Amino acid sequence: MSKFEQELKNGNFVCSECVKCNKLVWPPSDFCNKCFGNVTWRPISRIAKLVEFSRRNDEYFCIAEFENQIRVMGRVENVSNLQVGQTLALVRCDYDGKEKFVFRTMI
Repeated sequence: MSKFEQELKNGNFVCSECVKCNKLVWPPSDFCNKCFGNVTWRPISRIAKLVEFSRRNDEYFCIAEFENQIRVMGRVENVSNLQVGQTLALVRCDYDGKEKFVFRTMI
């Protein structure tokens, strides 16, 4: 299991960041995908921007963007008037063979 997957399993959303060029490496890796430099791991903000959303039956799904560059797919709870650009809070993340992200709208 990778560091990223293990941290998700523990409820932590982290990403690798290049020590040499300071770039966030997404998808996370042990080496920078721009300059091949070494990386450190750091927490990602749990506040995101809603990029897109859709609904299937009573469930809402979204693409959320963190720190103006990292995009993930997840599920939205407590839906109230979803709008593109709205602020979301990451309330849960996990890993069980694939990444899972759960968001709530911020009022």
